[in-house]
Amino acid sequence: MGERIQKLKRIKKIRIHHEGTDTLIYSAFILIAIAVVLWQVDNTRFSFWIFTVVFGTVWAIVLNFFRCPIRKFPLEDTDGVVVAPADGRIVVIEEVEEKEYFHDKRIMVSIFMSLFNVHANWFPVDGCVLKAEHFDGNYHKAWLPKAASENEHADIMIQATNGEKILCRQIAGAMARRIVTYAKANDDCYIDEHLGFIKFGSRVDLFLPLGTEICVKMGQATTGDQTVIARMKTEV
Repeated sequence: MGERIQKLKRIKKIRIHHEGTDTLIYSAFILIAIAVVLWQVDNTRFSFWIFTVVFGTVWAIVLNFFRCPIRKFPLEDTDGVVVAPADGRIVVIEEVEEKEYFHDKRIMVSIFMSLFNVHANWFPVDGCVLKAEHFDGNYHKAWLPKAASENEHADIMIQATNGEKILCRQIAGAMARRIVTYAKANDDCYIDEHLGFIKFGSRVDLFLPLGTEICVKMGQATTGDQTVIARMKTEV
């Protein structure tokens, strides 16, 4: 019981993702400098307080965006398990024709991340990275169907420990302007490890083999590295 409590305490720890360190520090210095100037030049302090409240709130939202919870997947047996690569909400569960890599039908599960979600991305399965590619593109709203193919995105092909291949796609949204991908071809990958980071609103798609048991439903909230998205078939 004691070990379980300690594990839960570790999971609840939250730090700031290193992708946001420079943004937060430099913006804080700029905001403080402007606030000091306003305090000096405006005897009524009205502009100072308006500026502090408005931009202090914006800075707090950005701080919240760059949260990076330390999480551990609770199950020991991960063979065939597909976990959520991101915090957000399920916006697509459908059978699609994947024409770029698999050239066959796949089950696509999409997670949309709002500005208020954690934007760190986790590996959805244990396995080996076969390919990691970045593609420039547009910035349509992330929940639109055409965003999957037309928006800036990064494709990470993974061979899971059960032998199945899955595709994880990071997609930039209307506000996102930078996709960061840590995955590299030929690297081993594990659930609990960060796959990458997407800045300011976006989406992650998973392309899974037909016959995979989907464990989520439309509109369901997901927690990265915690929510079981699906269970792929494993050999007996």
